[in-house]
Amino acid sequence: QVQFVESGGGLVQPGGSLRLSCAASGLILEDLNIGWFRQAPGKEREAVSCIGWRGVTTYYIDSVMGRFTISRDNAKKAVDLQMTSLKPEDTAVYTCAARPAWRGCSGSSRDYDYWGQGTQVTVSS
Repeated sequence: QVQFVESGGGLVQPGGSLRLSCAASGLILEDLNIGWFRQAPGKEREAVSCIGWRGVTTYYIDSVMGRFTISRDNAKKAVDLQMTSLKPEDTAVYTCAARPAWRGCSGSSRDYDYWGQGTQVTVSS
């Protein structure tokens, strides 16, 4: 059974940091590109970052560039999102998703086949 489980969310003050982790099971992680998405209340889901199957290729949306870093450890079947200098506008449910590696990264949620349940990130003083 293919499963993705996110962890690491929580409440943090503006300027703080969090490290999200996406743990995969039931599949070979090297076969997949992994994306992180987020959805804030009343807003559409948006792509935040994506990482290629080897961990060499990474993508970020402009609003998190320089603050977030995506990484992966295929042996541990885990993909992390290190978030620093967090802002209130980063508040959202963060979810990891996967699509076949040969298809590359995508910013559209419709292009991803597997999804986790999400973890809440709240940035507030």
